[in-house]
Amino acid sequence: MKKLRLACILILAFSPSISFGGVRHFTFLYEAPTSARGSLELENWVTWKQITGPDRSGEVDFRHELEYGVTDKFQVSVYLADWFYESNKEHSGFAYSDSAIELIYNLTNPVDDPIGLSIYGEIKAGDRLVELESKVIAQKNLGPLILAYNATIEAVWEGKELENREGEFSQAVGASYEISPRISAGIELLHEFVFPKWRDEEKIRNLFVGPNVSYRRGNWFVTVTALAQATDTDDEPNLQVRTIFGIGL
Repeated sequence: MKKLRLACILILAFSPSISFGGVRHFTFLYEAPTSARGSLELENWVTWKQITGPDRSGEVDFRHELEYGVTDKFQVSVYLADWFYESNKEHSGFAYSDSAIELIYNLTNPVDDPIGLSIYGEIKAGDRLVELESKVIAQKNLGPLILAYNATIEAVWEGKELENREGEFSQAVGASYEISPRISAGIELLHEFVFPKWRDEEKIRNLFVGPNVSYRRGNWFVTVTALAQATDTDDEPNLQVRTIFGIGL
């Protein structure tokens, strides 16, 4: 009986199934596994941002995403609406931002293969906004420990005639430890390189770091991350807190 109990403990600790499919362990990073074929999930995002200094302001961003598993390796997501509430010295109120479509294709598995890899593409359009985003997602599961890395490049056009151009390259790393089958906790780090008009004359570099926690039960989960700015960029959030609530439909 002692040997049987020990075997059960080891299976629960290191089984690939301990990483719940469809559950986000991070909010500023994507994970390599895609949704199961035929599964449909609704995710609601809320991101609160606080900017201090001369341009003191606050903003709350909202996103509603439908995520569908086309195959076991190909996932399609639709951002039904991105909208926000902004409050600063000049005005305050709600506004629609954009809608988008997102495609993720999984190449390798983070449990069975040396490293899990996926490729990501997104096109976003809204009020005087067009954005293209590409991402490489890497992940490795070591029992209850999940390690993730994202490399992202974005191209943004804004303004009445889309005359304002900007590029951004970012890297994000994260670690999440599954304390129990329902609870995970970890850390996320986001490093941004911003290129106004696709030039690097201003040398804009932003670094954010902070903890995360995830809870799941049945067919739903909630994950929260709080990131503090470790650099000194006036027009970037000093603190941003993101919550993602997902539920299987």
